[in-house]
Amino acid sequence: MQATLEANAGPRKIETAGTIHRASISRPRPKYLLFAFIGLLYAFVFYNNESFLANSKHPEWTHIAPFKWWLLPHGLAAGCALLLGPLQFSDRLRKRFAGVHRVLGRLYVAGVFIGAPIGIYIQYFEERMGAPRSLTIAGAADAVMWMFTTAMGLMFILQGKLQQHRQWMTRSFAVAIIFLEARAILDLTGWVKYVEVIIWCCTAAAVPLADLVLNFDELRRTRVFSFRLASLAPKNSHLA
Repeated sequence: MQATLEANAGPRKIETAGTIHRASISRPRPKYLLFAFIGLLYAFVFYNNESFLANSKHPEWTHIAPFKWWLLPHGLAAGCALLLGPLQFSDRLRKRFAGVHRVLGRLYVAGVFIGAPIGIYIQYFEERMGAPRSLTIAGAADAVMWMFTTAMGLMFILQGKLQQHRQWMTRSFAVAIIFLEARAILDLTGWVKYVEVIIWCCTAAAVPLADLVLNFDELRRTRVFSFRLASLAPKNSHLA
């Protein structure tokens, strides 16, 4: 009788695990949906705000001419960090190509600590062209927070604390995409006169939103682990 029950329970146990596995494959992970949305932000902002780079007669070239040699290293460094940021969250890259992950991480950190300070100076420089000091302060707060969160992530990985490193690098990237969020909001709404309010709101929301994503991901991992553990447990052990 016991052998019969175990034999019948076995296929059901395997079927349950397979069902969960198939469901996890067919259902896209929230992380991928989030990065797909961020990818749309990249495309939208670069099309609407940076397409002038391909047009030498665009009036934006006249605007940036006084500080173009500062803008070049800023754009290259900060742009590199923005583009490399999503790759740092690839589980496959981190597990299979740990060396590449570390190299890209160093490039990201370098991009932050080169691009952010130059960005502060460029915003200060634009005060000579009529930009208000309050806008410089808002931009500086964004840049300082980006450097701080990145520095915390770097400090924890040097100490071998991987979980804390992952948390702070998530916060760092959340601050990085303020560049995208603020421009997308301005382009979609036309609220140019509220640019400082938009920057401050995006800056204030960055870390709490990153923590929300971290908590949701931790909850998802816990639930998946519990389901898999339950699927491997014998169904009729109480009859043994």
